[in-house]
Amino acid sequence: MNAIEVNGVGKNYGKVQALSDVTFAVRQGEVFGLIGPDGAGKTSMFRILCTLLKPDSGTASVLGHDVVSQYKAVRRKVGYMPGRFSLYDDLTVRENLEFFATLFGTTVGQGYDFIKAIYSQIERFDNRKAGALSGGMKQKLALSCALVHQPEVLFLDEPTTGVDPVSRKELWEMLGSLKERGITIVAATPYLDEVRRCERVAFLDHGQVQGIDTPEAILERFAHVFNPPPVSHEQGGALAGDNVIEVEHLVKAFGTFHAVDDISFTVRRGEIFGFLGANGAGKTTAMRILTGLSQPTSGRGKVAGFDVGTEYEQIKRHIGYMSQRFSLYEDLTIAENIRLFAGIYGVPADVIERKTDDLLARLQFADHKHDLVGSLPLGWKQKLAFSVSIFHDPGVVFLDEPTGGVDPATRRQFWELIYEAAERGITVFVTTHYMDEAEYCDRISIMVDGKISAMGSPQELKRQYGMPDIDHVFTYLARQAARSSD
Repeated sequence: MNAIEVNGVGKNYGKVQALSDVTFAVRQGEVFGLIGPDGAGKTSMFRILCTLLKPDSGTASVLGHDVVSQYKAVRRKVGYMPGRFSLYDDLTVRENLEFFATLFGTTVGQGYDFIKAIYSQIERFDNRKAGALSGGMKQKLALSCALVHQPEVLFLDEPTTGVDPVSRKELWEMLGSLKERGITIVAATPYLDEVRRCERVAFLDHGQVQGIDTPEAILERFAHVFNPPPVSHEQGGALAGDNVIEVEHLVKAFGTFHAVDDISFTVRRGEIFGFLGANGAGKTTAMRILTGLSQPTSGRGKVAGFDVGTEYEQIKRHIGYMSQRFSLYEDLTIAENIRLFAGIYGVPADVIERKTDDLLARLQFADHKHDLVGSLPLGWKQKLAFSVSIFHDPGVVFLDEPTGGVDPATRRQFWELIYEAAERGITVFVTTHYMDEAEYCDRISIMVDGKISAMGSPQELKRQYGMPDIDHVFTYLARQAARSSD
């Protein structure tokens, strides 16, 4: 019996065709993957199935109820966890859960047994505001909110983007327990290990279903998308003895809690340095200090020759920075964004004009110079944001999970840009939750409980811990954390 049936669904946004003649079915109790590159139409399909969007053509039903004419019946039967957490940051954990229970005409008490296995892991933080939770804890709260009314079908639109590998594994273990209770699960994910946890997957590209089969069959058939050849890079190209970042016994305390607890390391010019850690390990706090956004409690550090404790304004002017939430203005064009940020960094007007044309040609964006950034695919935004962050040729660029939620082929293109920057002598300091990307770095550090637990080249760490890849090294170390990822 099918829990979901989609027949010939189409959806347009003006001249943009998001979905075209999409047809597939999901069996009751199945874990079904909806996968594809950025802009493939996955989110539009989720929104249609959750009755948040009407299709322009075709039909779709969930548990026998039409998503348009019987939308109220569908809403009572489904749970939805969008890619960006559907939580209210200024409400507490408990208030968020009560709010979502009220939306579905139920109470936390009535649904508690249904969510107990998940919610009990964060229940001791009931009075903490959602905005103060780590990524892994937000994930568990969002899943609890989606399940509190005891749905029969659960829709997950890239729920683990920006979450560390250990928390991702925990979420999928929870989904396994939900499947055992007969819940049908439809999930989108850019992570190949998560794709392989599905029973079947549908590959969407340019709004059309290109194939439906087992994960291995689809990954093999479309290997050019999901398993592109590795980027060629000769590791260890940094200039010896020329440090761009120097950190000695750095501490950042919030009361008695040491988010960063006595860390020391150096990063050389032209080096690609991976800064890894589970959610709550302290890496974001450390990065804020190194980028001049926060000052240390004790210890010392220098970035591009400037002291992190006293010359943080100088640091801001001499580095590049790209966050996971792209620092671009979506209501400005590509050219306007470049001109704005180049001007902020003090690049002369004549240089901006010349370098803009060169940059657009290199990115193959020349024909889209006057397109609004908000209209661009996610991968394009990433490449533009990175290029803008190094437009002024900084000594070091900080990349905070720059490829979150992006398909493997687009991530490969992004890393080609990183390698080009490193070859020009720009130091790249990058955080990522993709462990295959950690393998691309010259050196990596792994933080646990505010301290650096391991540091070295990927090859050195794999040998030291006797593990086949960095994912296993990371998981082994992260599971030794004593403090909660809060």
